[in-house]
Amino acid sequence: MSRRRRGSPRPPMAVAAAVLALATMAVTGTVVVRSAAADGAPDRPTIRYTEYGIPHIIAAGWAGLGEGYGYAAAKDNICTLADTYLMVDAQRSRYLGPDGRASPGQNQNTTSNLNSDLYFQRINDNRVVERLLDQPAPAGPEPEVKDAIRGYVQGYNRYLAETGAANISDPACRGAAWVRPISELEVYRHAHAEIIMGTADPLLDGEVTAAPAFGSSASQQARPADEVGRQLADAMAASHKETMGSNALAVGSQGVSGGTGMLLANPHFPWQGKNRMWQSQLTIPGKINVSGASLLGLPAVNIGHNNDVAWSHTVATVAPFGLFDVQVDPLHPTKYLVDGNWVDMTSQQVGVDVLNKDGSLGRVTRTLWATRYGPITTSLQGVMLPWVVSAHAVRDVNMDNLRALNTWFHLDQAKDVHEVVHTLEATQGVPFFNTVATDRTGNALYADIQAAPNITDAHAQSCLTLTGQVLFNQSPLNNVPPISIFDGKRSECDWPDDPNAVAPGLLDPHAQPRLIRSDFVGNANDSPWLANPEQPLSYPRVMGDASNARSLRTQQLILTAQNRINGTDGLPGKGFTPENLRQLLFADHSRAGDLALDTTVAMCQGLFGGLVFVDGTLVNVSEACPILAAWKDHSYTLDSRGSVLFANYWMYLLSGTVPWQVPFDPKDPVHTPNSLDGGNSALRDALARAVLALRNAGVRLDASLSEVQRVTRNGEQIPIHGSLAALGVLNVIDSGKGADGTQDVTFGSSFIQQVAFTADGPPQASSVLTYSQSANPNSPHYADQTKLFSAGQWVTERFTEDQIAASPVLEVRVLG
Repeated sequence: MSRRRRGSPRPPMAVAAAVLALATMAVTGTVVVRSAAADGAPDRPTIRYTEYGIPHIIAAGWAGLGEGYGYAAAKDNICTLADTYLMVDAQRSRYLGPDGRASPGQNQNTTSNLNSDLYFQRINDNRVVERLLDQPAPAGPEPEVKDAIRGYVQGYNRYLAETGAANISDPACRGAAWVRPISELEVYRHAHAEIIMGTADPLLDGEVTAAPAFGSSASQQARPADEVGRQLADAMAASHKETMGSNALAVGSQGVSGGTGMLLANPHFPWQGKNRMWQSQLTIPGKINVSGASLLGLPAVNIGHNNDVAWSHTVATVAPFGLFDVQVDPLHPTKYLVDGNWVDMTSQQVGVDVLNKDGSLGRVTRTLWATRYGPITTSLQGVMLPWVVSAHAVRDVNMDNLRALNTWFHLDQAKDVHEVVHTLEATQGVPFFNTVATDRTGNALYADIQAAPNITDAHAQSCLTLTGQVLFNQSPLNNVPPISIFDGKRSECDWPDDPNAVAPGLLDPHAQPRLIRSDFVGNANDSPWLANPEQPLSYPRVMGDASNARSLRTQQLILTAQNRINGTDGLPGKGFTPENLRQLLFADHSRAGDLALDTTVAMCQGLFGGLVFVDGTLVNVSEACPILAAWKDHSYTLDSRGSVLFANYWMYLLSGTVPWQVPFDPKDPVHTPNSLDGGNSALRDALARAVLALRNAGVRLDASLSEVQRVTRNGEQIPIHGSLAALGVLNVIDSGKGADGTQDVTFGSSFIQQVAFTADGPPQASSVLTYSQSANPNSPHYADQTKLFSAGQWVTERFTEDQIAASPVLEVRVLG
């Protein structure tokens, strides 16, 4: 028997007694619980539910762990999961019709069911996932991963068999023909779809509709390269503002008061659909004990902690794809030039079943085209790339990536941040994510080590087209990942293979940035440059920009860390504690308010008669001046007044060029740019538009945030604090506006977790899953954590066996 590590929790010998004592509390179908094995593992997978429906799953092996996860995940979210499997099986059009909306990427409802089906059917016809499953690790899943997914399928199918599709309590899929047992292949297809989603949103439609352009469409080919590049950059920037993001802050021993290391995980994900997160604890005694959240349906923890390490991910500034401009024969546009030779594109007939309006089934078949580099696309984020003199092929760095499953299984078992780095380098499975971590020894890690295209600066300089140069180098101005368009006429411009990389076409992981410090590191979706401003990082341009202005959210994250460690934020003492870290996140403080409010108020008060003529309308803004002046704390808490008005004003101001008087200075990146030009007409115009918009929507200018920003659950409107990333608020909340001016939250802070380590003893953690564990409106866990989040409260985590057994609402389910 192995010796217990210093600082690890005591062996879970109490688990058998706890399960036996509480067996009568288990739900229908529970078998009689036998004694636990000698190592503390139960004979059968066991799910212990504690407060807010959080499952603590314990099993003797990986298959049992997966079975418990699959059963519990299906119990909470079977409709969301079944809808996802329908998507990756390319059967949405068959059951839901071709015109419905699908969400194959990071965002919601970005394409039609038909286009989604054609995209995934092509992947399925090409046996992409099957080929990856046939490969040994690290290219294919490791044995433990296969065991867990085999168990997951068994658990999911068991829940469905016990319940029956007709008896599912969620009306979203009750009795639906598309709710059916799943196979292991479907789970791997789902994992693969999550890994490639960074490419799906901007390129899917263009790939499945690609055809040579003629007539008026062909004339668009003559647009100047710089114009096309700027148009592409603007389109990607607009999409980037609305896509997934995150904050993560890791604090080391020099930044913690009374501990060794702390982590704040704050991913910003959709509140609906396949990208919902789901919380669990997974335990195999003696092998793994990890708590946190995963993307629903992936039986591992993606963001969380074990006994020694806590980690999170943030969306990185690496484009997971690149384009290749291939010259085509105008008379035979499916021939393209490579190294002086004409080569035939490959064609592929892809067909899917479609539900006709009369209820009959039809068939839609398209011819899709590809080159040696990848599929042809005729649009990028909605910007047309006509196929006339040339065509554009897509290479996706993650298309051959199932390695991410191995990555997360190893992160779940890491013992310190050095093992985290080793895992990231050895698997290169992380798709378009940074990793931020801390450990029990007091180290704080930032690492942007992932599946990145092997595009060195020299390679980019040699191979970028004119349009590609504009897009690749302009993107820092729009906070967009550097997207390459290479000269496809030269085979030497393809991504070369690096001997140090795990797979073909990947960048050497040792060339990718990482930083370990004892004070703090963090990321808020900007590039790696300022993970800590005391030690700026350098890296190949493909990883992101450097020495450029940071977002207001990045500034707020850095200032929050610096001021707390220095004790200059107005709170008692110096250094982070669990209490003040939670307090600082839910302070909902706006960096934009700090920088712009005083000048805005002075401008407002100086307007003659308070009148502004804008967009053909004379607007009296005098009412806004005292409301903004009274918004002194610059916060987006529920009772804040003036915050709604300022948010509208700021977004109108950002639609143009913000008139800063002090420009960005790379020597002072956290405090510049600053000082608005109060005499610039852009300020008064933005304020007038904001006042007019709120009045037209019937919203009072002094409305509190709680009156406007809510989420609806079973007819109840729950107020939600936080605000837009552009306002420099860490607790990001985004929403769609209703006709009455209210905003129903669709996106933002999701699984929030705070973890603290000491030199000995179990980790101390608190969390809140903002949209709750279940998407089922009939579940008791449909809105319980949402209300908790609304009140600014957290769930105190139960991690040790004693803590789990002490839950006053403990419910045990043994899968016999």
